[in-house]
Amino acid sequence: MDTGIEDLGVLITGASGGIGGALAHAFAGEGARLALHAHRNIDALEGYAAQLGLGSSRGFTGRADVTDLAAIQGFVDGARRAFGRLDVCIVNAGIWPEANEPLHTMRPERVREVLDVNLFGAMWTIRAFLRGLAEDGPRADGRGASICMIGSTAARFGEAGHAAYSVTKSAMYGLLRSIKNEIAQLDPYGRINLVEPGWTVTPMARATVETPGVIERVCQTMAVRQLARPEDIAHSVVYLSSPRLARHVSGEVITVAGGMEGRVLWKPEEIDAAEVRRRLDE
Repeated sequence: MDTGIEDLGVLITGASGGIGGALAHAFAGEGARLALHAHRNIDALEGYAAQLGLGSSRGFTGRADVTDLAAIQGFVDGARRAFGRLDVCIVNAGIWPEANEPLHTMRPERVREVLDVNLFGAMWTIRAFLRGLAEDGPRADGRGASICMIGSTAARFGEAGHAAYSVTKSAMYGLLRSIKNEIAQLDPYGRINLVEPGWTVTPMARATVETPGVIERVCQTMAVRQLARPEDIAHSVVYLSSPRLARHVSGEVITVAGGMEGRVLWKPEEIDAAEVRRRLDE
């Protein structure tokens, strides 16, 4: 199916692995020109870009701290110079501190760091992209600019021990519904949407899946008894970013979590953990 993404300039933040890596692979498969961002894992990012076979005309990589407005603006401007313009912005960079910590004991430094990276980082990235769109103007061929943010089901259901993270993902709702009107003022066909992943098995999470009882606990609240792969998230993002498939979709949220609800749907003995693991490799 023709997505209309071919030759578009696509910015992906946090592209060095996990969901970011799957996003890069998916958009490369659609023939996009990729501006791939990392902060700490720049070496891994450049190695991954080489694996994708991105030459200088189709690939741009760089390091930037998304909490630094000047740094992310500089990265975006560098990508615009390399490609002539940027058409798609995927806001994926974020952090999730692993340790559970209730708010009443959570260090203020942790709260500020999570808000700085996940919320302000998203805002500064979108701001930089929109400033470029304001300077470059809409595409002559009518393939409107597109933004897609990567949120989390923590925004919908909360996450005990990770209140700061949940707050940052919840705030994306307000950002989504504000920017959908602002982007259309810069580009009449401009759009913004949000993908909310649930529990997604990235390479770093593989070991956790092998811990007895984890799959049963996670799948208890999902109608579909399986776990998401990074590719599942990337496919939804490609759809929403397509100027053909989703040309009239803006301000919307797609939750990729197997029909997750805030209640238990299955007993542990009704979940086949071995089958869930097998389907991760399909």
